[in-house]
Amino acid sequence: MSVEIIMPKMGESIMEGTILKWHKKPGDKIDVDETILEISTDKVDTEVPSPEAGIVSELLYKEGDVVEVGKVIAKLETNGKDNTTAEKPKEEIAVKSDDEIIIKSKAESVPEVKVEKKEEEEVNIQSNNNGSGKFYSPLVLNIAQKEGIGFAELEKISGTGIDGRVSKKDILNYLKERTSKPVETASAKVELKIEAPSAQIPSEKKETKPAAIEKVERKIQIPQQKIDYNEEGLSVMEFDNIRQKMAEHMIFSKSVSPHVQAIAECDLTNVDKARAIMGEEFLQKEGFKLSYMPFICEAVIKSLKDFPLVNSIIDDSSVPYKAITRNSINLGIAVAMDNGGLIVPVIHNADGMNLVGIARSLNDLAKRARIKKLTLNEIQGGTFSITNFGVFGNDIGIPIINQPQVAILGLGAIKKRPVVIETPEGDFIVPRKTMMITLSFDHRLVDGALGGNFTMRIAHYLQNYKV
Repeated sequence: MSVEIIMPKMGESIMEGTILKWHKKPGDKIDVDETILEISTDKVDTEVPSPEAGIVSELLYKEGDVVEVGKVIAKLETNGKDNTTAEKPKEEIAVKSDDEIIIKSKAESVPEVKVEKKEEEEVNIQSNNNGSGKFYSPLVLNIAQKEGIGFAELEKISGTGIDGRVSKKDILNYLKERTSKPVETASAKVELKIEAPSAQIPSEKKETKPAAIEKVERKIQIPQQKIDYNEEGLSVMEFDNIRQKMAEHMIFSKSVSPHVQAIAECDLTNVDKARAIMGEEFLQKEGFKLSYMPFICEAVIKSLKDFPLVNSIIDDSSVPYKAITRNSINLGIAVAMDNGGLIVPVIHNADGMNLVGIARSLNDLAKRARIKKLTLNEIQGGTFSITNFGVFGNDIGIPIINQPQVAILGLGAIKKRPVVIETPEGDFIVPRKTMMITLSFDHRLVDGALGGNFTMRIAHYLQNYKV
């Protein structure tokens, strides 16, 4: 029996992965759950296990190839029938073209079923709430996202695929035509800048362009850096896959979200007292020290419950935009990798955990993140992120939002600082352990009042902590 292995979906916004290493070659035997290859995305490097035991018959891509999610990357030959065949027909994924993936059942009594329904559900969750009912393949959506094409514009592209679907060829032809427009209107842009500097770049159609498209057009006009690699004294480091994807993700975030920051100083004296009271018993029971981070996460969770709009994502695929608030709180905690990369493992349903449960999850995820042993579920689905640049001694930092979230909290270094204490007897300056926290938020949804109040609510919970 032939079994096809596909490129797995690695996260909400991940549409492709890079093959880092094949652990097996054609003709090799492989067991169930034995690693067949390693893949990399902008979020994580991970191993892909074999779904069946058998012999590797074919590898369809080479190491270093970038492959779209859902593509068949390898084939296995197995002996006998699957144990679950009698209960559930075995499914085989076959790629008909660049734009259509079809699931065929091994059982003759089960008709051919297209994966269109499943893909539509995934697309709808992410960004396809356009109400048109049209289906777009992951490949087409990926190209549209990279080129800044919103759904309003995507729907106007004529499709030559089955049932009028937009194919890869259709969207690429459309892009070729569109890229010629900035050249044609170059003189018009100069005239506009002279007469009215704040005027928008004109377009042939009198319609409002999504902000992402305008940003892409401006980006095209920025000249590329010209480096003379023959210059003496240069040391060149090529970006690895994770660093490259991280760079692209950060650029995308800054181009999509208008970032605004709110900063507050938190007095951690009460938290420090609680750690001193609980610390020894905690260390004996859990085997690791109780840090400040679980207390901070607990304060963030309480604040997100008070201001649920900060726990949202924005669907900007159509006008007007939609704010989608999450019912559960999944905290993403940024972890610096030894190679200089960054990964954000997620504590799912953190709002249902107590302080000890949060501490256990933090310790476990941080350990496994650094040795690249996280599962796919543990690096996706975050609703709010926290990054701790204070561990490097920095007092204040300005973090970039982790898309598609609308806010991220940055933690500064915890230090003894002079604090003014007001008492009936007068004001006194005393040393207190404090920390500067920075909230970066997406001003499309979170305005200054909400961002400021949310930041101060976190500070309030930390300053008034009681054991």
